[in-house]
Amino acid sequence: MALFGVMEMATAVDILSDLVVFIAPLWIAVIVGVVLGWAWKPKWADNLASIEPTSNNYLPKLRLPSWAALGSTSGPHTDLSSFSVSTSSGAGSSSLQRNDGENEVSALVTEQDLKHLSMLVEEKDGGPAWIQMMDRSTPTMSYQAWRRDPETGPPQYRSRTVYEDATPELLRDFFWDDEYRLKWDDMLIHASTLQECPVTGTMMVHWVRKFPFFCSDREYIIGRRIWDAGQAYYCVTKGVPCPSMPRHNKPKRVDLYYSSWCIRPVKSRKDDQLTACEVLLFHHEDMGIPWEIAKLGVRQGMWGAVKKFDPALRIYKKERASGAPLSPCARSAKINTKITPEYLSSLENATNDIIETRNEDTSGKPIGRNIPKLLVFGGVIALACTVDQGLLTKALIFGVARRVANIGRRF
Repeated sequence: MALFGVMEMATAVDILSDLVVFIAPLWIAVIVGVVLGWAWKPKWADNLASIEPTSNNYLPKLRLPSWAALGSTSGPHTDLSSFSVSTSSGAGSSSLQRNDGENEVSALVTEQDLKHLSMLVEEKDGGPAWIQMMDRSTPTMSYQAWRRDPETGPPQYRSRTVYEDATPELLRDFFWDDEYRLKWDDMLIHASTLQECPVTGTMMVHWVRKFPFFCSDREYIIGRRIWDAGQAYYCVTKGVPCPSMPRHNKPKRVDLYYSSWCIRPVKSRKDDQLTACEVLLFHHEDMGIPWEIAKLGVRQGMWGAVKKFDPALRIYKKERASGAPLSPCARSAKINTKITPEYLSSLENATNDIIETRNEDTSGKPIGRNIPKLLVFGGVIALACTVDQGLLTKALIFGVARRVANIGRRF
């Protein structure tokens, strides 16, 4: 009996020691996890600490920077009220806030689109480098084209066309005039205006374009708007939703469409005077054709299509000089939002500040992420090697570790 009691006591001690060996590392891992979680607590967690009651429920009150309260991305230390934004052609003044005279179509193209186009013009959008495709010229026009392939989405194109003896106002009206475009652009077989804002000049138009025989025609619902920055016009056109327009199998609707340009005077190659006009165009669309085939088609047909622009522009210029009446679309081109160069610069600087802030945050995150992850996996390996409880227990521990690491990665 005594021997049996001693053996029983030894067995209990062994079991207790085994439990200690098994549980102690778990508690150590928990304590280390709590300490690490507190040390690497994200900044937004502090913002959730102050919660104020509302009429219906409790919502977190986030501590936003003062500039974020303006509802813009102008960046810190930027006072938008110091920049003038008005609407030309006697249609009344306009501000960043929507006026009573504006309708819903004005919300289709906003200052965010202006900022994006401005960053493309200044080559500060952060996209891939442009690869030159073409450099051609005629006595009255020069043309250069570039392409780039983003990680996602269709190929993007950038072109620079300089027209001799042309003004920005003439080219602005020329590219906006759908009625005249139907006469010279054999790819455009239908164009109509669906909605229009008389205050900002924002338009929603319906296009149908003719494609080669092996493709059906393509349909576009386009929102467009012009900003007047003094010596330059920023013209945004992009695909927009239109639930009231039903879809059909033919023509096929193109949803992803972007074609915007900046028009500004430049020096002529003839006399070095500001009698020429530059058009910087940025274009991409998903036509429903494999992108490699689309790139080949664009490259083969680009110059043939571009050459048609210059003769059409010269005829348009003569018609305008003869006093021919303006079409409704050409009249709409004269209703545009005036902005100052300082306001445009503020949009560009705001984007640069955001990009720099994101880069700083990104550069500081890997250290904060990798150290906890390394410690978690190191602790788990030590725990798995210390506890000899079979493959199932070790697999469970490693599975928990992976989940912990994934949770840490979100922060």
